[in-house]
Amino acid sequence: MTYKHGVYVSEIPTSVIPPVRTSAGLPVVFGTAPINLATEPAPVNKPILCYTYEEAVKQFGYSDDWANYTLCEFIKSHFALFNVAPVVLVNVLDPAVHKQHVTAESITLVDNQATLANYGVLKSSVVVKSQDGVTTYTLNTDYTVEFDSDGKAVINRLTTGSIPAGATLTVDYDHLNPAAVTAADIIGGVDVATGAYEGLELLNKVFPLYRLVPGMVLAPGWSQDPTVAAVMVAKASNINGHFKCIALTDVPTGTVKNYTDVAAWKNDNNYTSARQVVCWPKVKLGEEKYHLSTQLAGVICRTDAENDDIPYASPSNKSLQANGAVLADGTEITLGPDQAAYLNGQGIITALNFIGGWKAWGNRTGAYPAVTDPKDAFLPIRRMFDWIANTLVLTFWQKVDFPINRRLVETIVDSANIWFNGLAARGYILGGRVEFVPEENPETDLLDGIIRFHVYVTPPSPAREIDFVVEYDPEYLKALFAA
Repeated sequence: MTYKHGVYVSEIPTSVIPPVRTSAGLPVVFGTAPINLATEPAPVNKPILCYTYEEAVKQFGYSDDWANYTLCEFIKSHFALFNVAPVVLVNVLDPAVHKQHVTAESITLVDNQATLANYGVLKSSVVVKSQDGVTTYTLNTDYTVEFDSDGKAVINRLTTGSIPAGATLTVDYDHLNPAAVTAADIIGGVDVATGAYEGLELLNKVFPLYRLVPGMVLAPGWSQDPTVAAVMVAKASNINGHFKCIALTDVPTGTVKNYTDVAAWKNDNNYTSARQVVCWPKVKLGEEKYHLSTQLAGVICRTDAENDDIPYASPSNKSLQANGAVLADGTEITLGPDQAAYLNGQGIITALNFIGGWKAWGNRTGAYPAVTDPKDAFLPIRRMFDWIANTLVLTFWQKVDFPINRRLVETIVDSANIWFNGLAARGYILGGRVEFVPEENPETDLLDGIIRFHVYVTPPSPAREIDFVVEYDPEYLKALFAA
């Protein structure tokens, strides 16, 4: 030991650890995008974090053709209608795979330009030739390729080039074929040859990439497929082996057209997980039709933002950005409170226009009514349990592999209890505590390096029913004789 002479100072770790903040409702959305319209195209099958509409459009492009390009619906809803951020987007449409080739399409220049017939043209694949196919013209010397407001490719003749005015030309090109994308592309997996993650498997890549824990997983336009929904729930239930979130799914409004048929479809197709939100029907704003899961994600994120990013409040009875509820074919659906309550009682969230405009309506997860445990049956309580668990993992990960001694136990217990006391003081929970229980920590576990803490917590239930009992009280007749 080094000889010392004088006054010295050393430090020990703080006995109370502040909690790590998590993004409670971070949506991770899987789908297809018009990647040919992007100015800085995002890689296929890679989670991309976006904070603004402009950022999303720059990397994924934008089209009003939501049936083919499902991510565009979410981009429009989340950024333009609800003005909430961030969001993680994953495009599975691969322009190298999901494409079609067009050979010798004939076009005639009018006012030095002509529009190609197909949408989704891949600019780099365009080859312009003379009508007889003998001459091949040069991009940016003889012509340019731009996209019009509808997303179609326009060939522009350059007057300094060699293309004659008013010429008839032939064009070879590739264009996106979103119809070639299947549920298997959304589900994804791990490429055996390369080891690359694809589709929903990429949920495990969000935290390593961005240090943000997913709060919701969505696939609008795909989640009505029972196979896709099942994988969404499975992935949401085990993220990186440590985190959990919820899956927002839809019931198909193209086949399930009557509210009385929704519950049977939900049960028959196993949309019954405690980490699953089941939505029916669609909603519309003007002429645009949105999956209810898409707008519900916006409602959830906006509600969380109003509560310090703590998911204790239900999205039910919060405003949608809608002026109608519809089926896939545009048929309007108008539910009364009793009909909406029937759906809620079957574990289905719907849209209701009763008092205060169009609202998301329902607090139950897909597990209800088969499961009535509040932590699994109430959506806000399920989200709070996941959020609390995720926060504990993030906060105390720094203590993994520390020596198991009294200081470690007291640090974890004290830090967690201070956090729970703060949540209770602000009304986010009714109460909570952490205990180190001897009976739950047998010597065999302690010898093997396993330490266990018991968390007791009670988030508030949503007031789904408020009853008033009105009684005629004859005592007030005495007021007739008051002086």
